[in-house]
Amino acid sequence: MIIGLVTAVAASTCYGVGSVLQAVGSRRSAREEGRAESAGAAKTQVTEHGGPSLGSTAKAVVTWEFILGTVLDFVGFLLGALSARLLPLFLCQTVISANLVITALCSIKLLGVRLKRPEWTAIGVVCGALVLLAIAAGHEGTGTVPIATHWWLLLISIAVIGGGSLLVRRLGTKGAIVAGLLSGLGFGALGIGVRVLNGVDPFNVGQLVSDPALYAILIGGLGGMYLHTVALQIGSVNGATAALVVGETVVPGIVGVLWLGDATRAGLGWLGLLGFVLAVAGAVAVAHYGEGEGALQVEAREHQAAAH
Repeated sequence: MIIGLVTAVAASTCYGVGSVLQAVGSRRSAREEGRAESAGAAKTQVTEHGGPSLGSTAKAVVTWEFILGTVLDFVGFLLGALSARLLPLFLCQTVISANLVITALCSIKLLGVRLKRPEWTAIGVVCGALVLLAIAAGHEGTGTVPIATHWWLLLISIAVIGGGSLLVRRLGTKGAIVAGLLSGLGFGALGIGVRVLNGVDPFNVGQLVSDPALYAILIGGLGGMYLHTVALQIGSVNGATAALVVGETVVPGIVGVLWLGDATRAGLGWLGLLGFVLAVAGAVAVAHYGEGEGALQVEAREHQAAAH
C-alpha cells in the first residue's frame, strides 16, 4: 500500500508539472503563429469553428517545453501504471488526479495565472478528499475479467477518442472543458487497461501483444494526450486539468469497485464514497471557476484588433 501511494504521488507530480510545461509550449507556439499570420507569412491555424487545427497542435507538440512536459508525462505514466497494479483504482486514479493541485501551483509561477478564493477552496476540498480516500481504501481486486471485457475496453476507447476528437473540432473554442473531460476518459481507459492487461505477471510476450487491452492503453494514452493538448490550447490550464481529473477518476473508480473487486476497509465504505464525491466535486468547481483564456482565443482577438 505504501509503495503504491508513493508511486501514485510521484506520478501526480510528474503529470502536474508536465501539464503546465505543455501549456507553456502550446501558448508560445500560438503566439509565434499569430505573429507570423499578422505578417502574412503563414495561413490561419484554426478550424472553421475557431478551434486549433491539426497543424497548430503539431507545432505546439515540437516546442521544447512541450517535449519536456511529455517526457514527464511518460515518467508519470510508468509510475501510474505501477500504482494501478498496487492500489484500488478509485484510490490510485484519485491520488494521480491530485496533479490538479500541482498544476494550479505551477501555473501561478510559469503562466502568471491568478487563482481566486473559490479555486483555492476547491483545491483544498480535493486535498481533503484524498486524505479520506487513503484512510478508507482497502485491498485491490485481482483485475481478472473475461477477455470479452478487454475487447469492449478497446472499442470504447476508439469511440471516445475518435468521436471525441471530431466533437471537439466541431465545438471549436467552446470545446476546452469537453476536450479535457474526454482526455480524462482516455487516460481512465489507460488505467483500466493497465490493471487488466494479460502477460505482465508472469511476463509473456505472446499474451501481451494479443491482448486488446494493450491497444486500448495505446489509444487511450495517445488520444488522451492529443485531446489534452487541444484543451490547453483553447482553455484555462486549471479548468482543462480539472475536467481531465473528473474523466480519469469517476469511470475507473466505478469500474474498479463493480467489476475488478476493489474495496474499502470494513465499515468505511461511506468514508470512501464521501471522499470520492468530494474529490470529483472539487475538481468540477476548479473547472467552473478556472480563469484564463486559451492561447488561440487571445491570438485571434489580437489579430482581429490589428486587422481593424
